[in-house]
Amino acid sequence: MKRRSKVQKLARAKCIINKANSMKDPFEMLKMYHTYIGKNEYIVDLNCVKAREVSSECRLWVFDIMERNMKNLYEQSSWGWDAIAKQKELTEPTAWYLIASSNNKFIGFSHFRFDIDYKVEVLYCYELQLEESARGKGLGRFIMQALESMASKHKMQKVVLTVLKNNLPALQFFYTLGFKLDNTSPLESEKKDYIILSKQVLIPVT
Repeated sequence: MKRRSKVQKLARAKCIINKANSMKDPFEMLKMYHTYIGKNEYIVDLNCVKAREVSSECRLWVFDIMERNMKNLYEQSSWGWDAIAKQKELTEPTAWYLIASSNNKFIGFSHFRFDIDYKVEVLYCYELQLEESARGKGLGRFIMQALESMASKHKMQKVVLTVLKNNLPALQFFYTLGFKLDNTSPLESEKKDYIILSKQVLIPVT
């Protein structure tokens, strides 16, 4: 009976994930997050698109900002920097982008996926990258709130992300937003270069 319950739970999780991934735009209904207005009339537009459907200009910018922001941190870890592997990860079929632009310029993006992680339906945030000029203005927090709302809207259990231990600003940022060590994170004794954080989301009653 217990095994049957687990099978049913996993089947339900797969159904939820497939439904979210089959949508043309899972962000479309969350109109309150389509535009961010910061201080001094700082206006940013957010758009959601499948990674494989972005323009070549956007794709090149995504690869470029990833290398500029993350290459050094990767090289300081056991992961190392593998540009080809990273490009492949960024363009896999299940990858979504939430793209931030201002004055017709790309200034930030999140790479995320709806996925099953340890038999639980989650929104997994693979990347959150901002141009230096867009930092310290509340945009990163806004994008994460948008991801949390999207996770809730599509009945994910939580938002999950992996952070390198040497990326101290990112760790502080996510802790400030209420993320906590996930139960799937490696034990300290394993001496990994990363930790896994997560945040439970409220699923609307239907």
